[in-house]
Amino acid sequence: MGMRSFVIIWIGQVVSILGSAMTGFAVTIWVYEGTEKATALALTAFFFTTPLLLLSPLAGVLVDRHNRKLMMILSDLASGLTTIAVLILHSTGNLEVWHLFVTNAISGAFQTLQWPAYSATISLMLPKEQYARANGMLELAGSGSRVFAPMLAGALLIPLGLTGILIIDIATFIFAIGALLFVKMPQPTIPAEGRTGQGSMIEEAIFGFRYILERPSLLGLQTVFMLGNFFVTVPFVIFAAMILARTGNDEMALGSVLSAGAIGGIAGGLAMTAWGGPRRRIHGVLAGWALTGVLGIMLVGVGRSLPVWIVGSFFGNLINPLINGSNQAIWQSKVAPDVQGRVFSTRRLIAWLVTPIATLMAGPLADSVLEPGMASTGGLVRLFGWLTGTGPGSGMALLFVAGGAVASMIALGAYAVPAVRGVETILPDHGSGEITPTAGVEIKWTRRHRVAVAMGALLMVALIIGLGWLQVVALSS
Repeated sequence: MGMRSFVIIWIGQVVSILGSAMTGFAVTIWVYEGTEKATALALTAFFFTTPLLLLSPLAGVLVDRHNRKLMMILSDLASGLTTIAVLILHSTGNLEVWHLFVTNAISGAFQTLQWPAYSATISLMLPKEQYARANGMLELAGSGSRVFAPMLAGALLIPLGLTGILIIDIATFIFAIGALLFVKMPQPTIPAEGRTGQGSMIEEAIFGFRYILERPSLLGLQTVFMLGNFFVTVPFVIFAAMILARTGNDEMALGSVLSAGAIGGIAGGLAMTAWGGPRRRIHGVLAGWALTGVLGIMLVGVGRSLPVWIVGSFFGNLINPLINGSNQAIWQSKVAPDVQGRVFSTRRLIAWLVTPIATLMAGPLADSVLEPGMASTGGLVRLFGWLTGTGPGSGMALLFVAGGAVASMIALGAYAVPAVRGVETILPDHGSGEITPTAGVEIKWTRRHRVAVAMGALLMVALIIGLGWLQVVALSS
């Protein structure tokens, strides 16, 4: 219990994230050099994200029902086993791009347990005033890996090859699991609010949706993230492809830009750890979104040289810990620990709902529309050539400019919504004894509503899977 136990778990996750990031960097180089298509990189992200997204509601039920340490161990173990599979395929000369789609899908399915279990555990291990600092440390871990992983992977890729990087990654998973075994993690008590959500797997999965729908402030907050994530995901799926295209496949340039962003993330994580974020955390969320859209995403898009990309990557990532740490602290303060698994999984589903579609759009939009359009003789050059230049990578850069601008406008527009702007005063903290103004509202689900929701969900799943399959076929041909 307390910060000491949290730090032990955190150290294990830092090491594991570093190993995963090294593998991610090395695999990105391997995929792009083998295909020279942004679509291939987009699909590797798609096959990781989609199972994670679709299984989130059920994963939240498992996290709330079972030991949260076990859920984290299963997540790390599955990632380790998929890495071993990739290692075997590569060392025998049989690794192909589609193998990464399969292993990413398996890893994503189990990774859906990691975040809600980890987030819910923080709420029990630490007092509320430490939430923002702890989340700053989590952001620091991710950013630190992005600093050192490209440098380490770039330095070790030539002498060790992809095989050596994968072996290091497997060792880091073992270390992370060992750290989890060393610490006793608390389990939540179940108050009346938690008991009302108990039932079958489906009923408990639906509880997360009902919880958020009954609280417009939380729903509005996640809607901001859903819209913002869409317009940020489209460009960032092809981030590595854009840098490589504009530098003639210069791996060191890509590593420098990624490392600069990670250094910015470390600086932001350190600031959040020491500062704890603004007193009104909603400002950290909305103002942070607006700033990162302009100073980070748009600047990377308009940049035509390595120094500008480095600056944009640094500032964009500098602000991310402020956004995520502030948002996480709001949710951990307002949602009771015993239902955080279900509610946080649903929350992630809402925020990432359109991410698979954005991921699928990015590759074809870049490869088939914007890149040809922004070539020296393309039809878009006359309109936007002054903004991003012409030639390889300029079409992808245009996505960064548009995505950053729209994300910033969404964040600023959210200030005009009282339910979002006043989330911290409208909703009481859990355990305060106050009653949420809308907590007792019953949402009547008629048969017609259930059928409509089921058909909508099936249509979304079919659309995502269908688009993904068409891109796999196009890439393989």
